Amino acid sequence: QVQFVESGGGLVQPGGSLRLSCAASGTIFDIYSMGWYRQAPGKQRELVAIITSGGMRNYGDSVKGRFTIFRDNAKNTVYLQMSSLKPEDTAVYYCRVVARFDYWGQGTQVTVSS
Repeated sequence: QVQFVESGGGLVQPGGSLRLSCAASGTIFDIYSMGWYRQAPGKQRELVAIITSGGMRNYGDSVKGRFTIFRDNAKNTVYLQMSSLKPEDTAVYYCRVVARFDYWGQGTQVTVSS
C-alpha cells in the first residue's frame, strides 16, 4: 500500500516563500516521475512541476522562474520550493507519482494573501 506524507502548505504573504515536500512510502515499482499539480476553486487541476527519475524538469508556464522542483530518489521524496508567491498561486497542491500505476497525494492547501 502506497502512502504519501505531504507537508509545507500554509498561509503566506504575497512575495513570500514556501517549501512543499511529499514523501512516498510503500512499494512503488518503476517510478518514472514525481511532481506537483494544483487546483484552485472553480478551476481545473493544472501542472505545477514534475521531475523524472533522470532529473528532467518541466514547469507550468505560470510558475517558471519562481518555483523549483527537486527530489531525493533514495527517499522517494519530492520537494517544491516556491518563491515570489502571488495570490493566484492559492490552491490545493497535490503530489503525483507516475510509476507502474498513477498515485496522488491527498493535497495540501497553499494560501497567498495579505
